[in-house]
Amino acid sequence: MSTTIGVSEQVRTYIQTWGVREDPVLARCRKETMADPRHGMQIAPEQGAFMQVLAKAIRARRALEVGVFTGYSSTAVAMAMKAMHGSAAELVACDISADFVERARAYWRAAGVEALIKTRIGPAAESLAELVGEGESGGFDMMFIDADKVGYDRYYELGLALLRSGGMLLIDNMLWSGAVAEDGHTTPDTVALSTLAKRIHADERVDMTLATIGDGLSIIVKR
Repeated sequence: MSTTIGVSEQVRTYIQTWGVREDPVLARCRKETMADPRHGMQIAPEQGAFMQVLAKAIRARRALEVGVFTGYSSTAVAMAMKAMHGSAAELVACDISADFVERARAYWRAAGVEALIKTRIGPAAESLAELVGEGESGGFDMMFIDADKVGYDRYYELGLALLRSGGMLLIDNMLWSGAVAEDGHTTPDTVALSTLAKRIHADERVDMTLATIGDGLSIIVKR
């Protein structure tokens, strides 16, 4: 599970006790995922709650996700949208791994949102480009990117095409445990993230900020 940079375990416990109302299905997803050696890929419960609040703030009805893993974020956002829009809500979940999607599906089903979620298995850039080709440009209210970091730049551009004006794009891991701010980090992932941060900062098509929740969450609103 990702953790918020610079926050002590004591403060983190306080946040997760008093700052989050975690649905039992989400709690089960989080706890069961901790047994997976890749559990660091899962967002923290306070980030899931934050995303739910954002989804409700913009009245999101249609959302995109790139990078499903075991389903915490997609379940959280779909639940928030269902609370507002019922069966009219829709989330398109993209992942290269059919195994991850099937693991997530069990939590979607338990949370009562499985019918709202459409999946696209394969390289996410191809899935997003297909949506553009299907006439979905401007058709989504919200998008979350949490996948391979070197692919973020392409996902960002396709995401902007698919979002409506006023739509919100959330991008995870933008601080990369602080590596993006330190000299000498030249791994492909670090370079990709720092390059994208600078691109977003200069992009006049959007309003943006970088929040320190989790491992750094870029919050971008399409103008």
